[in-house]
Amino acid sequence: MKLWARVFLGYFFVVGLAGWFVLRVFVGEVKPGVREAVEDVMVDSANFVAELAADDLISGRLPSGRFADAVAAYRRREVRAPIWGLEKVSLDFRIYVTDDKGIVRYDSSGQAVGLDYSQWRDVWRTLQGQYGARTTRSDPSDEETSTLFVAAPIYSGQRIVGVATVAKPVAALKPIIQRGERAVLRHGAFLLGATLLVGAGFTAWLTLSMNRLVHYARALAGGNRADPPSRGRDEIGELARALTALRQEVDGRAYVEQYVQHLTHEMKSPLAAIRGSAELLSEDLPEADRTRFAQNVSTQVSRLHALVDRLLRLAQLEKLQKLEVVEPVSVQALFSELQQTFLPIARKRDIELGFSIADSLTVRGDRFLLGQAVSALIENALDFSPPGGSVECSARREGANAYIVVTDRGPGIPDFARARIFERFFSLPRPDGAPRSTGLGLSLAQEIAKLHHGSVTVDNREGGGVSATMSLAC
Repeated sequence: MKLWARVFLGYFFVVGLAGWFVLRVFVGEVKPGVREAVEDVMVDSANFVAELAADDLISGRLPSGRFADAVAAYRRREVRAPIWGLEKVSLDFRIYVTDDKGIVRYDSSGQAVGLDYSQWRDVWRTLQGQYGARTTRSDPSDEETSTLFVAAPIYSGQRIVGVATVAKPVAALKPIIQRGERAVLRHGAFLLGATLLVGAGFTAWLTLSMNRLVHYARALAGGNRADPPSRGRDEIGELARALTALRQEVDGRAYVEQYVQHLTHEMKSPLAAIRGSAELLSEDLPEADRTRFAQNVSTQVSRLHALVDRLLRLAQLEKLQKLEVVEPVSVQALFSELQQTFLPIARKRDIELGFSIADSLTVRGDRFLLGQAVSALIENALDFSPPGGSVECSARREGANAYIVVTDRGPGIPDFARARIFERFFSLPRPDGAPRSTGLGLSLAQEIAKLHHGSVTVDNREGGGVSATMSLAC
C-alpha cells in the first residue's frame, strides 16, 4: 500500500472513530437534555398550580371552583408560537389534583377523577415530603407514548393536604429533540468533513514532499543535478540535506578515484616523451636535434598544462549544482569576442571562419562559461578542418530555446567513435597529423550546457563534416 494511502487511512480511522464517539455522545445527550430542561419548567409549573388549587381543595369546591374554571379556560386557549423555527399550536399540560389520601379530586382530562393514585411515584413521594416525578408509557412497548409527570405538594399551613401534578406527553418534545439531533449530526458531519479535508491536505502535502524527495534522491543516484526539495528546517529539509551530503561524500571518493585513473593514463604519454627528450638532450647532439627535442619538451609541457587546467575546470563544473552568475548575454557580442580570438588562428591554418546570427539574440546565463563552451566547439572544428576548409558559427532562436551551431567540412566522426565523443580524454587523431587534444573540450561544453538547462549534440553533416549544436534556454 502506498504511503499516502496508509497515512490517510490511519488519519481517517482515528478521526472517524473519534468523531463517531463524539457524535454518539452528543446525540445521546440531546433527548435527556431536552427532558431535563422541560422537567425544570414543569417543577415551577407544578408548584404554581399547587398554590392555585390549594383554596378550592381545602374548601371542597375543587371540581367546580375558580381553579377548575381557570384550567378549563387554559385548555380552550388557541396558541401559535414560533419557537426557534418550530411552531407550537397546542397547550399540552394535563393537570390533576389528589387529596392527602392520593384520591384524584380533579383531572383536567376527566379520565381519572375518583381513582386512587396513591401508589404512583409522583403522588406517593410528594405525600412523603419528597420530590415526586415519574415517566409512564401508555403502551409499554412504545417509547413514544411516554408522559412526564411532575408533582408539587398542596399545603394547609405546614401540613400537606394534597398533590398537584402537571403532566406533559414526551411526544410533544419530539420535534425539538429531532431538531437538536439533526443540528448535532449536521454540524458533526460538517466538522468531520472539514477534518477529513484537512487530513487530505496534510496527506497530499506529505506525499508530494516525499515524492519530491524520492525524485531528488533518484536524480542524485543518476548523477544529475537537482535542487533540494526543501531548504527549511523541517524533517524533509534535513533529510534532503543529509542525502546531498551523502551523495557528495560518495561522489567525492569515486570522483577522485576516477579522475586520478584518467589523469594518470593521459599523463603517461607526455611524461614519457618529456623523459625521452630530456635523456637525449643530456647527450652530445647536433644543434638541429637539440632544438627539435627541446621543442618536443615544450610541446608536451603545454599539453600537460592544458590537460590539468581543463580537468580542474571540468571538475568544478561537474560539482556545480547551479550557475553562480545569471545575466542576459548578447550572443552577438559573444560572437564578436570569439571572432577576435579565433580569426588569427583560422587564418594561420588557411581556414575560413565565419559568424552569423539571425537577429539580436539574448540568452540568460554565465557569459564566461558560455564563451568557454562555444570556444571548445570552435577549437574542435578548426582542429578537424583541412587547409582551405571553412568553419561556420551561427545562432538562432526557436520558441523558448536558442541554438548555437558550429559546422565544419572535415572528415566527420567515424562510426566507432560516435558513442564516445563526450567521453573524458577521448580524442581522435587530427587529419594533419597534429597531436591529439586533451579530449575534454566536448565534456566541458556539455557540462556548461547542462548548467544552462540545455545540451550539446554532435552529428555528421551531409556531404562531409560535422555539426555541433548547443541548445540553451533563453
